Amino acid sequence: MRTWILGAAALVLGLAACGGQSGTTTGATPATDGAAGPTGKPGKVGVILPDSKSSARWETADRKYLQEAFTAAGVQYDIQNAQNDKNAFQTIADQMITNGATVLMIVNLDSGTGKTVIDKARAQGVPTIDYDRLTLGGNAAYYVSFDNTKVGTLQGEGLTKCLAEKKAGKPIVAYLNGSPTDNNATLFKDGYDGVLKPKFDGGEFVKGPEESVPEWDNAKAATLFEQMLTSEPKIAGVLAANDGLGNAAITVLKKNNLNGKVPVTGQDATVQGLQNILAGDQCMTVYKAVKKEADAAAELAVALAKGEKPAAGGSVKDSQTGQDVPAELLDPQAVTFDTVKDVVADGYVSKEELCTGDYAAKCKEAGIS
Repeated sequence: MRTWILGAAALVLGLAACGGQSGTTTGATPATDGAAGPTGKPGKVGVILPDSKSSARWETADRKYLQEAFTAAGVQYDIQNAQNDKNAFQTIADQMITNGATVLMIVNLDSGTGKTVIDKARAQGVPTIDYDRLTLGGNAAYYVSFDNTKVGTLQGEGLTKCLAEKKAGKPIVAYLNGSPTDNNATLFKDGYDGVLKPKFDGGEFVKGPEESVPEWDNAKAATLFEQMLTSEPKIAGVLAANDGLGNAAITVLKKNNLNGKVPVTGQDATVQGLQNILAGDQCMTVYKAVKKEADAAAELAVALAKGEKPAAGGSVKDSQTGQDVPAELLDPQAVTFDTVKDVVADGYVSKEELCTGDYAAKCKEAGIS
C-alpha cells in the first residue's frame, strides 16, 4: 500500500477528559463524508480505544503511536478511551461526529456496540476503520489488525515446547480464554486449538478446565483460575490468552508455590509479561509490533480524511454477513526468554522500565544491554 505524506503543519496538542484521556489537535478544517475540506485540508480523525485495564498497550503504545502518526501527517485528531463503558463508547462516537470527525477508527467493546456506532457513522457519511478487533456484522470500510489466528497458533506451539522442556509427561492443560464478546478471542482460540486439540485427541495431553474471561477482566481471571486449580490441582500448563490473564494465573500459582513449575502463556509483550518471562514464571508471550499496526491504520485514516479511497493489502470474511472486509493483517512474533531482547531492541519497551530491581540481573542474563 502506498504511503500518503501530507505537508507538516504546526499543531497544538490538548487533553480533555471524556471516558478517558483525549488528545486533540487544531488547525485543520473539518469536512464531511471523509473528504478534504473546502480549503483542501484533510478532515478530522476520531479514535476510540476500549479500556486501560485489559492490557496496558492501549494507553502506553497505541495512543502514543497513533498520535505520532497523525501529528506527522498534519491531521487533526481526537483520541479517547471508553474505559470499558458501552454507553460512553457510543456517546464518544456521537460527540466525535458532531464535533467534525470525518473518519472514525474504533476498537469495539463488543460487536453489537461497535455495529451501532458504525451504522450511525455510515448514515452520516463517515467511513470507519475497525482497529485491532473486527466488528462482526458491522462491515466497516477497513480492518487493521494482526493475524490473530496465528497469534493463537504461536501460543499453542509455545506452550507445547515449554511442556516438553518440563518433561511433563501427559500434562493437563487449562484454558483461560479471552472475552466471549471479542472476536479476536475466538480467533486466538482457533489458533491454539489447532495446535493443542490434536494432542488432546491423540492422548498426548489431557484437556483440563476451561473458562472464558468476561471483558478480559484480570481480577475475574484470578478468581476463575483459583477455582480451576481447586477443581484440578494437577494442572500442568495454562494457555492464557494474554499477559494480563497469564499474570492472573501466575498470581494464583505463586500462592500455591507452583509458579515456574506450570508453564503459562501470554500475549502483548507487556512489561509485566516480559518480567514474568525473565523470572521464569511465564513460558512465552506474543509480540505484536503495535507501531506497525498504528501506522497502517493511520495511513488509511489519513487517506480517507483526504477524500481518497485507498486499497488494502488483503481482506477478511465477516463470519456474520459473509462479506469481505478490506484488511491489513500484520505478522505477530513469539517471544521467549532468549528473545525478550528483541522487543527491547525494537523500542516497544525500554531497558529502564523492564530491568528494574531484581530483574536487572535477569536482563543481563537475557542479553539486554
